[in-house]
Amino acid sequence: MKLRYRYRVYPTSVQANRLAQMFGCSRVVWNDALAFCQQQYAQGVKYPGSSALMKHCITKAKHTEERSWLSSVSVVPLQQSVRDLDVAFRNFFSSVSGKRKGSKVRMPRFKKRHSTQTARFTQRGFSVGPKLYLAKIGSIKVLWSRALPSKPSSVTVIKDASGRYFASFVVEKEPEVLPWNDTSIGIDLGITAFATLSTGQKIEAPKPLKRYLKKLARLQKTLSRCEKGSNRRQSAKLKVARLHNRIKDIRTDFLHKLSTQLIIENQEINLEDLNVSGMLKNRRLSKAISDLGWRQFRTMLEAKAIMYGRDLNVISRWEPTSQTCSCCGHREGRKQLGIREWQCLNCGVFHDRDINAALNIKAAGGHSEAINGCRRECKSEVNSAVLSDASTRLVDEQLELFAS
Repeated sequence: MKLRYRYRVYPTSVQANRLAQMFGCSRVVWNDALAFCQQQYAQGVKYPGSSALMKHCITKAKHTEERSWLSSVSVVPLQQSVRDLDVAFRNFFSSVSGKRKGSKVRMPRFKKRHSTQTARFTQRGFSVGPKLYLAKIGSIKVLWSRALPSKPSSVTVIKDASGRYFASFVVEKEPEVLPWNDTSIGIDLGITAFATLSTGQKIEAPKPLKRYLKKLARLQKTLSRCEKGSNRRQSAKLKVARLHNRIKDIRTDFLHKLSTQLIIENQEINLEDLNVSGMLKNRRLSKAISDLGWRQFRTMLEAKAIMYGRDLNVISRWEPTSQTCSCCGHREGRKQLGIREWQCLNCGVFHDRDINAALNIKAAGGHSEAINGCRRECKSEVNSAVLSDASTRLVDEQLELFAS
């Protein structure tokens, strides 16, 4: 399977200038190719394809005065920029025609110079050793936090909005099947507690956006008051970007550690399919939901389940996990979000809303035997309660008859 290994790189000032030039050339080639496609479409001409775009936007453009500086960088990232645009267009065409499943894909858009900058090299444009060598850039220092499992097929050089540089390698790696165990769990995702397990454990999220919200508002207020184009505005913009990256890194680190722990400890994981995009339309909960990263957590679980030979079951979002008693199976109907504990009217058992939902998610994933014992106990309790109620009614009827 193909994986991405990402490392922090530290270019020198000269290399940083060369990288900036390479990012700019790749962005210009993308924008020129996109503008040419839109021009051809306006004239009634079909999509030309990647070969024609490379010939028009790279080969011919180098011989013009306006784009002669494209020759100063390696041709590999320029060609990859056109290939990426070709993939984006084909995904858009497949989505419009209905061949591509999932949400609709938008038409490619023009790239901006102030957003995250990327450039991709294939094997003929880079080499890996103690340092990372890039064509017409030089050898860049890399912080090798872990060894590459195999020879990379490509590398993407990234510069984020806060000025950090990264190298993302695409490598082939064989799945590492973990030893089999009989443990299975159900996971109920929530806002108060990020994840409630069917074992009764509740895992709290760091909620970095909530923690840094006041500081972020203060920095954004300072940024809005700075004059456009000034040095102070650039400095304020850099501070906002660094804080955003810190929030993102805290959330990603938490999700990676939690997903890895769950995959290692359990053979089967049962998760509920949540309509996150629809839930984000709730203006009162959208910020809290975005701060948790539910969809990212599910994506990590899906990838790591394949990587380590685990089973991940995603049950339907229409399953009434919060409405059904996990002991007797009695369904009581919808409950307000403020109700965190409730008592079953059929068996009388008190439930924690999240733990009860996690148990039902586990049962819906194919492990109803995990709660069969509970249901048998509840049924015996129900039978005894019914008998006691019947005897009580009989005594009351006898007392009423005696009184009359």
